[in-house]
Amino acid sequence: MRTIDTEVLIIGSGAGGSVTAARLAEAGRSVLVAEEGPWYEPDAHVPFSLDEFTARYRHQGACAALGNPGIAFAEGRCVGGSTEINSGLYHRLPGYLAAEWRSVYSIADFDDATLARYASEIEQTITISNVPGAAPPSSAVLHRGATALGWRSVEFARVFAYDTNGRGTKQTMSRTMIPRAIAAGTVIQPDCAVLKLERNARRVTGAVAQITLGDGSKETVRIRADDVFVCGGAIQSPALLQRSGFRRNIGGGLKFHPTVKVAARFTEPYDHDDVPMHRVTEFAPYLTIGGSASRRGQVALAIADAAPDRLESVIEQWEDTVVYYAAIRSQGSGRVTAIPGLRAPLVTYHMTDADMSRLARGLVHLGEVLLAAGAVELFPSITEGPIVSDRAGLGAWWDALTRARSKLMTVHLTSTIRMGEASERTGADSFGRVWETENLYVNDASLLPDAPGVNPQAAIMAIAARNADAYLQR
Repeated sequence: MRTIDTEVLIIGSGAGGSVTAARLAEAGRSVLVAEEGPWYEPDAHVPFSLDEFTARYRHQGACAALGNPGIAFAEGRCVGGSTEINSGLYHRLPGYLAAEWRSVYSIADFDDATLARYASEIEQTITISNVPGAAPPSSAVLHRGATALGWRSVEFARVFAYDTNGRGTKQTMSRTMIPRAIAAGTVIQPDCAVLKLERNARRVTGAVAQITLGDGSKETVRIRADDVFVCGGAIQSPALLQRSGFRRNIGGGLKFHPTVKVAARFTEPYDHDDVPMHRVTEFAPYLTIGGSASRRGQVALAIADAAPDRLESVIEQWEDTVVYYAAIRSQGSGRVTAIPGLRAPLVTYHMTDADMSRLARGLVHLGEVLLAAGAVELFPSITEGPIVSDRAGLGAWWDALTRARSKLMTVHLTSTIRMGEASERTGADSFGRVWETENLYVNDASLLPDAPGVNPQAAIMAIAARNADAYLQR
């Protein structure tokens, strides 16, 4: 078996792994990043297209948490991780949440000033912008509907850079942190699936991995490292730790933003290239209304839930239809469990009755916004759900959104290896060091103690930078 030596092994190249690699390499460390997925050029695929799903998503986008109801979710599987496939919406961790987490989980050095400093550093590197000029019509729908109802709404900034012509380019990790890490000497090894960590008492000595070569054959290698950072995300990180014998508070507490969708048909074509950047925040932080990917395939899936018999006729004019969502902060939680002999872990999630009630409320509010903005027909993500064309019809959604008929999804996964000094309910200390180890760290969405109610990328990157600096100071 071939052996590869490095000072620091980082497993995963998403928001947490890329920030960690750049920071450590620039401090003079020898860094190797092992990424399970392939390396694509940033513009290799049309965003939210079938080609992108096939190439960059884990299981080609077909992931789900088992439960009643089940919840579909998406994970990136490529260099850059989920930053390559998400909408790029950016929101710092809300201050009240940071204070709550600091208190409940005894997280050290987690004050507002520290988090703001790291967030500012990240923002200077990756570029955070609002859309220049007028918002796209699909996004303006949310602002128009909220204004008509007297509700609050806001345009979220995005991880985008705009040229003089107003053309936006998403600042994924493959465009920002990964080139920065490589410039400082980091080695990126794509197509490298880490099978198991190797350990000697309290120290991790490295990992056994399988590299897929250009001809499709596989090579098993041993990677020896002084220190290891696991940054595979809230599903893959706990699964790897469990396969490697680390189980103390690892894998439980999984948090989602359960999401229900509506396909809204208008009387004229709308834009479909980007995800709307406006959000209705009247009911935040526990309920948020926003826009989703709405290319032809996504519109077809949304229509098929409620009205399979209408699919052909609606798709003939699919440009008139846009998909929107209502997402909640869930009281329920889930678990990630590595199954011996299987590469993919078992993911389960329990929705409480309160969660289901809040989702139904969110669905109705979403319908109100869309009708107020001029939608003429609404198709909910409910099996054979009531198709609504006026406010009087929205009441039927309350009873229709049952556990058996709801079609839920999420894109935000957190909290399976919580951080903090409250060791009885956390999997790692305040800076990501796994309990009862000397040199094994987690630095990704797993550390967030709860779902933040917004896209977690900003929080993940700021916390990863903070933890990397704490490691260097040790």
